Amino acid sequence: MQVVIVTGMSGSGKSCVMDVMEDIGYYCIDNLPPQLMSRFVEICRESENRLERIAIAADLRSGEMFADAYHCLCHLERQQDLEVKILYIDAEDEMLVKRYKETRRKHPLDEKFSGNLHQAIAFEREKLVQIKGIADYYVETSYLSASQLKEQIRELFLDKASDSMSIKVTSFGFKYGVSTESDLVFDVRCLPNPYYVKELRAHTGCDACVQDYVMSFEQSRELLQKIEDLLDFLIPLYIHEGKSRLVISFGCTGGKHRSITFAEKIGNHLAAKGMRVIRQHRDIGKDRP
Repeated sequence: MQVVIVTGMSGSGKSCVMDVMEDIGYYCIDNLPPQLMSRFVEICRESENRLERIAIAADLRSGEMFADAYHCLCHLERQQDLEVKILYIDAEDEMLVKRYKETRRKHPLDEKFSGNLHQAIAFEREKLVQIKGIADYYVETSYLSASQLKEQIRELFLDKASDSMSIKVTSFGFKYGVSTESDLVFDVRCLPNPYYVKELRAHTGCDACVQDYVMSFEQSRELLQKIEDLLDFLIPLYIHEGKSRLVISFGCTGGKHRSITFAEKIGNHLAAKGMRVIRQHRDIGKDRP
């Protein structure tokens, strides 16, 4: 089991980091008191669907319970069958002050220091010194944009950049309404329709006979190639910008033949490139003979 402890200065970007960890497949829990970490890991081990990757955010928001954080983390690291990594997120004092003023959020130690941000930050740094010293990863966010921070986290914890984004490839019929969740929509009603071939009407684009018919036309093959080229260009740009989910939809009249054929072909193309692909044919069961 892989366990990543996300800690560091308040206002340094830990929430953004946790969003990325969740997007790339970690089960995330925020603001867990250090004393409960070992117990939480044990619960995850005993669960029916055993979790393999966990990210836990822990910091001074847990108040006095955070005082024993260093020893709790050392105890967690000694447990067998655990790969524990500590990710420390930091930023310059003046940048932290600026962020709190811009967002108008209260620092966790605001009341303790009567609203004096500089004193609160100095106290927090002192309390985190030991944990910072044993951190496996250190990320300084003072001059990073949100997308740059996300990219750094993905580089640290992903084997492949493409794992950071899931791609849903869907088909639909325009007669039932356009797919509203789509990021990219391709209308393939311009291609010859298998519906008008009696032997193919009862089949769908999941069947080889329909796919063979649709792809027997030069315009179909050329369109498929152009869409593949476009997606090969666009997807790395989406990944670089930190997009975690992309929905690509293909529509034809009824959503059973041409659109499914293209969704399947593009799904195969993306999967062959190592992408995480989910396929869905929204209208495949409607009006079946």
